[in-house]
Order: sequence, then C-alpha cells, then structure tokens
Amino acid sequence: MNRLVGVLTVAVSLTAASTANAGAVLDRVLGTKTLKVAAGVDWPPASFMNDKGQLDGYDVDIVKGIAKYLGVQVQFVTPGWDIIASGKWEGRWDLALGQIVPTKARAEKFSFPAIYIYSQAVAAVHKDSKATQASDLDGKVVGVAANTTQEAYANRTLTPDWLGAQPVEFQFKAGKVKTYESTNIALDDLRLGDGIRVDAVIAPATIVGKAIKSGYPIKQLGGGLFSAPASFATLHGDTEFDDKIATAVKSMKDDGALSKLSVKWYGVDFTVAN
Repeated sequence: MNRLVGVLTVAVSLTAASTANAGAVLDRVLGTKTLKVAAGVDWPPASFMNDKGQLDGYDVDIVKGIAKYLGVQVQFVTPGWDIIASGKWEGRWDLALGQIVPTKARAEKFSFPAIYIYSQAVAAVHKDSKATQASDLDGKVVGVAANTTQEAYANRTLTPDWLGAQPVEFQFKAGKVKTYESTNIALDDLRLGDGIRVDAVIAPATIVGKAIKSGYPIKQLGGGLFSAPASFATLHGDTEFDDKIATAVKSMKDDGALSKLSVKWYGVDFTVAN
C-alpha cells in the first residue's frame, strides 16, 4: 500500500444538509440498548458467517467494540450491498459496515464518522493466466462488485476525492466490465478458469489475500492499483451519534485494539495509512 497522509480516526468532513433531528439516532440506540448494524454475510474477512452460523470478522469485531463503548448490544441485519448503498434505510439500521470509501458522491447520502482501515485495490487473475502486469488486462473481461470504487476504476471513471487522496493511474482499459453482487461471487467465477467467465477481478487486497489462503487457484497481478481510507457509514443528521462512533474507534486505536484486530484477521496492520 502506498503511504497516505491522514489520521486514522478523525471524522471525515464530507457532509450534506441534515434531514433528521440531532441526537435522534443516538437516543434510539441508548433507549433501546441496541445498535442495529447492516452487514454483509459474504465479505470475509471483514464480515461473514462462521462455522457456528454467526457473523464474524474484522468489521464485526470493531462494531462489537463500539457497542461495548456505548453500553449496548449489537443486532445485525443483512441487506444486500445495493440496498445499503442506496441510502434508503428507513430506520431499519443505524450504522453500515463494509469498509466504505468516503467519496464525495457517497457523502451526498452518508456521513463517515471513523476511518478504521486503509484499503488497497488489486487485480487478481487465475493462476493459469499469462498476464504478468495490469496492462495485460487491456481488452479483457474484468469482474468487479457493483457500486464500488473498484468498479469505477475498471471503468476508468474513478476520481479520487477522499481524505488524503492521491492521483490514480489507470493501468489498463478493459474490453468489458462485468459487475457482481459481491466481490466473492466475482472471485468464484474467476476460480473456474482463465477466461471462462472473466479474465480478472479488481478487488480489495484483503479479500484477494483471504481467497488465496483459502485455496482459490488465483494470484495477485502486480502491486496495488490504488489505495483509499474506509469508514463506517451513517445517514446524515445525528452528529452526536457520529461523534460517539468516532470516539469509540479512537479509543480502540489508542489502546492498540484496532491494530491487534487487523493483525488477527489480515496478518498485517491496515489501520495506518500506507
């Protein structure tokens, strides 16, 4: 990962006009003693169903730490990423995880109270692929999760506009960009063979690394394509709630818990800008 300049847990100042009463979400969470969190069930190692049928992962552990700080319990809900990204939550959950890059476009719908990981996007190809560098993907079919910065990169429309953003170099021009509901579904297609359904997948390095360790017959192609900070998301309107989230994550950073969780799940400390 290329080292970025930034502070891990500062609240990202990308906000829009508030549409809810200040304190309403926090009052509900504290009143019900429950923090409702939207999570994916197939985003390992960030959030996934373990062998016991329970949500587990890096993001899940952090949310449990936030709930402990607030003195409440966590209730997970599992809508699809498209529903989370739409911003039409209708009060069904209070917070969304998923290592969401705080772009200006997303900031029209969401607030980003705490950066807790720095995500690097990489290209993955089947182990039988003859590609040796990203430029070899010119004209190829490239898979990505829909509504992600990886999709924007593959389409060459990504404009780095997050905190500490660095210029992005587009290293290939895809012949076709194939979108999927999740990165793991894209990687499942890639594992079928070189060029059978896709020639490559653009995804976070953390997910690609997990897939390789799990035995997927794939390999990372070269180094990172771009790196960006990632945050939880909330709807605009309750700055008190956002401040509590930010303070809870800062507390986990200060006592070393955040770094330990990153090493636990990834083997590397991704909580500092690189």
